[in-house]
Amino acid sequence: MAKPLPTSACPCDSGKPFDACCEPYLRGNALPPDAQALMRSRYTAYTLKDEPYLLATWHPSTRPASLDLSGEEQPDWIGLSVKRHEIEDDTHARVEFVARYKVNGKAHKLVEVSRFVRDEGRWFYLAAYG
Repeated sequence: MAKPLPTSACPCDSGKPFDACCEPYLRGNALPPDAQALMRSRYTAYTLKDEPYLLATWHPSTRPASLDLSGEEQPDWIGLSVKRHEIEDDTHARVEFVARYKVNGKAHKLVEVSRFVRDEGRWFYLAAYG
């Protein structure tokens, strides 16, 4: 079940208001212009448990059939820091980030380098390196 939409700062920690950052992408009113914007919007979708957006922005070649975002021990996402956005060519990019979260009150962090591909003018998450 999706959480209510934020009314102030965007969960992706861009420093922008939600309605001027990730909300247009999550509502389908705009497409992320680059891999970093897509990655930030996907992080925001995870904070909101927005499975349809996450699946829609996952490239069909690597997309799972479903995500279990309603399980008992789901993370509480608490912060994002983008370390690097690297454009490889016109259709490939990677984004390195650190996402902080809590599970059962215990803090954790996810450090990842994600691969993105632009297919027919639209960016998709492809996979994590490693």
